[in-house]
Amino acid sequence: MDSLQLETGAPVSPEIAQTASSTKLSPTSTPSSRIPKDAIRSSLKASTVDGIFAALFSIGSGGILLGNFLVELNASPVVFGMVSSIPMLVNLFQPMGAYLSERSTSRFQYSLRTHGIGRLVWLILVIGIVSFSWGGINSNQLVVLSLVILLCSHLLGGLGTASWFSWIAMLVPRRLRGRYFGLRNSLANLTELVGLPIAGLAVSHWYGGTIQGYGVILLLGIIFGIISLGCQYFQVDMNPQLQNTYYANSAQTSEIKLDSTPNEPGEISEAICLPQMPASENEIDSSIWKNSNFLVFLLYFGLWTFAVNLSAPFFNLYLLDTLNLDVSWVTLYNSLRAGAHMLMLLVWGRLADKIGNRPILISTGILIAVIPWLWLKIGSNPLDLWLWLPLLHIFIGSNWGAVDLCNNNLQIEIAPVKNQSIYFAIAAAVAGASGALGATIGGFIAQFAGSFGIAGVFIVSGVLRLASLIPLIVKKDLGS
Repeated sequence: MDSLQLETGAPVSPEIAQTASSTKLSPTSTPSSRIPKDAIRSSLKASTVDGIFAALFSIGSGGILLGNFLVELNASPVVFGMVSSIPMLVNLFQPMGAYLSERSTSRFQYSLRTHGIGRLVWLILVIGIVSFSWGGINSNQLVVLSLVILLCSHLLGGLGTASWFSWIAMLVPRRLRGRYFGLRNSLANLTELVGLPIAGLAVSHWYGGTIQGYGVILLLGIIFGIISLGCQYFQVDMNPQLQNTYYANSAQTSEIKLDSTPNEPGEISEAICLPQMPASENEIDSSIWKNSNFLVFLLYFGLWTFAVNLSAPFFNLYLLDTLNLDVSWVTLYNSLRAGAHMLMLLVWGRLADKIGNRPILISTGILIAVIPWLWLKIGSNPLDLWLWLPLLHIFIGSNWGAVDLCNNNLQIEIAPVKNQSIYFAIAAAVAGASGALGATIGGFIAQFAGSFGIAGVFIVSGVLRLASLIPLIVKKDLGS
């Protein structure tokens, strides 16, 4: 997810840290009442910089540049469906990753082993591009290699996502979730806004051709991705075993201590009061099935992800292949979307803190549902290129910011603190399976449905997006 990535916040910690760069929680540590404000501030600043460099990595390893790379290799719509489905399908392994992470002793070390290796494997594709340029492999082999690298990278990332999610959940103050993640995501989108068109121009005008140009951008992205992980060293580390032994729960804690003025990230911390024994797997299963809000969220999240990914992988393909636009145009449009996303995140973050996540998800979900239908009116004439395509991408970016932010916040709100990563992993697995299924089905329809093709995919996707909002509308007490 961009990434999207999933991010959370739930300010409970079993340990005081003197500095964010040196704190390590161990099973023998004595839990105390709060993380110091300075340590929280340092951690959140480090996480923000992490997000900026991660955005630079994602520019090279996915999105429009990877899509254009595959178009240049004459990849089929089915391949585009696979490119979108693989990152979601590997989320089925998130429960396994959560299980493994809960038996580690450091969130940071576990992140290095999963996300670190997952980013370094892209170096193999760089080598493959060099080999292709020298005639060592053909375009079909390079397409297959790209799919294999994508699978390995996202599989490793999937094993680490739930752990990272739970780690950040312990650091972000509850009352500042919307504002902090709105700011963090806005800066990441600003990075994409500036970096994507520059990267697109570099690829488009590279003297050795667009494929070689993509290889150079990918190499730079890998370097930025490693720097991103280095920023996590400056976050307060968490020991998952201690986190699960001492946890805050409204039904089981006798006291929650809050600072009175939540003016900036780090201003709020909560006390851990009653030590508890870790729950058994049967107890976890039972708690999940009894959590009606979580089950309704899973239903909505799965249906929504299926409906969105039925058409989403093919918008850029439509621009690059059907309309035959240059990649520099498409990166410009995507930058406009990122800019709108960035600006509106600040608004959506504050609004979510005031009126809640569910109302925003319903209203913006309806607007996003009509997006596939709007694409049917887009052509390659000058009016569309200069007016309607930019306006469409701005409209998409403005509303998607609300959905990304509020989906994450709602999931955090519903999941209990203890064994939190398990809940996050289950949600990601459900969304991953449904999203992968949607992208795969969409790819086959687009390739084999004749004249119906992509247009039919867009029509069906809009209808299903509207239908997926029904659980949110019916369950009026879902979150806040």
